[in-house]
Amino acid sequence: MAYVFGPVPSRRLGLSLGVDLTPRKTCTYDCLYCQVGRTTQITAEPNPLVPVKEVIHELEQKLRHVTPDFVTISGSGEPTLHSQIDEIIAYVKRRKKFRVAVLTNGSLFWREEVVERVLGADMIMPTCSTVFEETYKAIHRPHPGITLDLLISGLKSLRRAFRGQLFLEVMLLRGFNESEREIVALKSVIEDIGPDRVQLNTVVRPPSDSRALALDRKTLEDIKKCFGAAGEIIAERQRKPRKQRFDTLFAQILEMAKRRPVRAADVVNALGVPLGQVKSLLKTLEEGGSLRSRGHGNDTYYIA
Repeated sequence: MAYVFGPVPSRRLGLSLGVDLTPRKTCTYDCLYCQVGRTTQITAEPNPLVPVKEVIHELEQKLRHVTPDFVTISGSGEPTLHSQIDEIIAYVKRRKKFRVAVLTNGSLFWREEVVERVLGADMIMPTCSTVFEETYKAIHRPHPGITLDLLISGLKSLRRAFRGQLFLEVMLLRGFNESEREIVALKSVIEDIGPDRVQLNTVVRPPSDSRALALDRKTLEDIKKCFGAAGEIIAERQRKPRKQRFDTLFAQILEMAKRRPVRAADVVNALGVPLGQVKSLLKTLEEGGSLRSRGHGNDTYYIA
């Protein structure tokens, strides 16, 4: 198994080198909107899920050849379920030019030991999308041992202890949490948490459940006004391509598509390859059965 993937273009972090610390879809949630698919192993108990020595070896090899904006601990499940996540963060930070982000659903920060393990990161990006238990359960389908009260208390504990940047994601789904009642109540709780930014998101890539529907831009703009200066809408950003050393273009495209659905533009941004060549590569991989395409909105996504 490859634990390090990318770099891939990220809407929030620029060029991100990903680190996957969980077996595929080992998570505390089974979210409607997840782009990776349905959760196959739902748990709330941290464990050494993948071997740290192998992860560090892959990082060492990859960082010889690429210069990402961030090393992002994320992947195909909930990364704070790995009980040695602190060792990975510490390794990357010893390479002083690299910043570390932890992309998490935030569901385990009510556990003091989980908070302590992530304090070495530069940025933590948890999610809080509602303050109503029924909405929380409907969107996230959490492990039975995790409640909304635990999530919120954990985020407050994290904010008190963490000295880096805390960017709080609000995932908005049509028909679930975009009402005035939801947003007004959520704003009050988020003010208590005190993140540096409130990042409004909606369904961009094909979700695991067809009930997860995106909000239109106007609705997002209206909601953004409620959060004031701290609020921002996460938008697709085109980046200037960077040429990197890769084993093969085919292998890199497949590696990206195994982690999340990708568009041709995502490959261009990550690999520094002209669009025409990328389309040819994607077509070859699709015809060979390595990728399948799926329309979502006005885009075509490729999935391994």
